[in-house]
Amino acid sequence: MNKYLKVNPEIADALKNNRPVVALESTIISHGMPYPENVETALACERIIREVGAVPATIAVLNGELIVGLTEEEIDEIGKKGSRVLKTSRRDLPFVVANKKDGATTVSATMIIAQLAGIKFFATGGIGGVHRGAEKTFDISADLEELAQTDVCVICAGAKAILDLEKTLEYLETKGVPVVGYQTDYFPAFYTKKSSCELTLRADTPSEIAKMIKAKEDMGLKGGMIVANPIPDQYSMDEKLMNDAIAKALEEMDKAGIRGKDATPYLLKSVKEITRGQSLQANIQLVYNNCRLAAQIAKAYVEYKE
Repeated sequence: MNKYLKVNPEIADALKNNRPVVALESTIISHGMPYPENVETALACERIIREVGAVPATIAVLNGELIVGLTEEEIDEIGKKGSRVLKTSRRDLPFVVANKKDGATTVSATMIIAQLAGIKFFATGGIGGVHRGAEKTFDISADLEELAQTDVCVICAGAKAILDLEKTLEYLETKGVPVVGYQTDYFPAFYTKKSSCELTLRADTPSEIAKMIKAKEDMGLKGGMIVANPIPDQYSMDEKLMNDAIAKALEEMDKAGIRGKDATPYLLKSVKEITRGQSLQANIQLVYNNCRLAAQIAKAYVEYKE
């Protein structure tokens, strides 16, 4: 076991006894939503996973320790601190650990820590990807590289809609990362059910996905898998409304000269303001939807292995 890793006893017991476990990130708590909605959402995600019959494992770095399974008090503390907690990707982990700092883990860092603990499934809102204009800025999320090398299945509502979805899929294809549409033939666009990007892989039940993961493991194929789970119909937002909001937010960001790791939080906040909070509610509902599916897949995988 990694000397920096601290696994909650309930989660350690579940993993030892082949019970389903689902990882959750902490950046969505610190940087994704305002307080107290962020904490309420995080705790609701854990409840949904438990209701399905799996064990939730919210992940963060606290005082330099890689924590797998935050307590309610720790979740609340991160939520209150918000953006004062260091947004922690793969590149940041050595710094945060060595200096005994607190870090809210992104998709890439959560995947790394989940794999260290032996957790195979991770539910999040949307992955990072290739930013619009990346041919000039080279702004590509570390999430994509992590998916190419870390053996964790990520259940999400596609990539964040502020990104270049077509280029994101091209990058994933080049890296050999399976992108499986759950009950869809199109890559979801986060706030809306689908984009114009057609997918070649589809699964209609959690059991089908579990079998794919087992086959991938049996063949020794390294890297992660994406299960692209569209936002439920009743929460899907109007495509034109979202595209107009994103275009306006991108224009404002360029004028402000915001780049790098600050870009995504800025854009999500701007889109929320432009849509008068509609995007935040959609974000919350799609995360719940992904948690539910992730728990179902984790259960199916455990049953299939048995």
